[in-house]
Amino acid sequence: MTKPIARKLRCAVYTRKSSEEGLEQEFNSLHAQREACESYIASQRSVGWVLIRDQYDDGGISGGTLERPALKQLLADIEDGLIDVVVVYKIDRLSRSLMDFSKLVEIFDRNDVTFVSVTQSFNTTTSMGRLTLNILLSFAQFEREVTAERIRDKIRASRQKGMWMGGIVPLGYRVEKRKLVIEETEAATVRMIFERFVAIGSATVLAKTLAAEDVRTRRSKLIDKGYLYKLLNNRVYIGEAVHKGKSYPGEHQPIIGRALWDKVHAILTESPRKRAARTRADTPALLKGLLFGPDGAAFSPTHTKKGGKLYRYYVSQSVLKRGADACPIARVPAAEVEMAVIDQLRGLLRAPEIIVGTWRAARPEIDGLREADVREAVERLDPIWDELFPGEQARIVQLLVERVDLAADGLAIRLRTLGLASLVADLGAIGQDRKSAVSRKAA
Repeated sequence: MTKPIARKLRCAVYTRKSSEEGLEQEFNSLHAQREACESYIASQRSVGWVLIRDQYDDGGISGGTLERPALKQLLADIEDGLIDVVVVYKIDRLSRSLMDFSKLVEIFDRNDVTFVSVTQSFNTTTSMGRLTLNILLSFAQFEREVTAERIRDKIRASRQKGMWMGGIVPLGYRVEKRKLVIEETEAATVRMIFERFVAIGSATVLAKTLAAEDVRTRRSKLIDKGYLYKLLNNRVYIGEAVHKGKSYPGEHQPIIGRALWDKVHAILTESPRKRAARTRADTPALLKGLLFGPDGAAFSPTHTKKGGKLYRYYVSQSVLKRGADACPIARVPAAEVEMAVIDQLRGLLRAPEIIVGTWRAARPEIDGLREADVREAVERLDPIWDELFPGEQARIVQLLVERVDLAADGLAIRLRTLGLASLVADLGAIGQDRKSAVSRKAA
């Protein structure tokens, strides 16, 4: 009597290890799991079990998630009908979550796949096997949660002692023997940022200034406003360790003093709108929105303070967005370009063709306007310019100038003709002329 030929069952071995520790060894935990599973498959050869060549190994990945490359590939092969049996060393290698495991079992059942644990004998195709599986999974999940609680408690206790417990190392420090040590070069940058924020009072302006100066993070990225806020709020810099919103005295040395920290946070607690308004008032920009570079990109006003002295300049938006090589003119000193524009503006306003053009353009808007009125108004503006408040100077420039184009060999100004006519009316030249005429007739 001949024995019936057993149907071949294609067996896939899945292995997993939560941590990366030891994976670099020639024979690690993944190898040990696979060896045990392959031996078990070999013992079932008489019933048609055959090991497939593909390997499904997830090293350094938690069992609390299904986002695992090898597991995803395993499930994809199951859906494609390439696997009949999934073999693992222990069930928690496949998952430590009861909910996740129920999803996996659903996929197995839908594709007529059997699940086998080498060290825990049960069959998922029976109700008793499912009950046993759920009980084992419940204990596996309980063990995972208890372990996580122990780790959290350890981290909290260590933080309360001021110890560094890992994570992204803040700019200005390096890690030596699991402790934060000041990196002097980066620490100088951190101090500079805190001091200049106190001087400027605006994260937006400071970010633009640092970008123009090509100040970068440890990863060589330009410092933006979001990075600045994180840095300015990091209590590590005053020698503290923070856990769950609470701070404790740290083992490491502070980079900045408490007085400087308090000054920064006195500014940060103020409304951003008020800070922005004050910043604009303190640093009026005559050419804001008017200045453009050779590539057509706008130039934005910014400033910084060094040694108590204010330095203002305009920087290309192309440079801020794409780097120093994006525009042939990266930035220009504010005082120099503003003086050049004002000098050209004064010369243009005295030109006969400008005065005649202004008079012709403004006659329909201003009754009785004479060419002499325009000329006298311009002559009155020139000597009083330096006596005007910076805000008034900026208003007049915005009124008179439509655009200023920068080039390597100079600049070009485009005037607003109607703006000059409005300025004539604002200066009261017409009213003063008429009053003088009335006085002369009365005399």
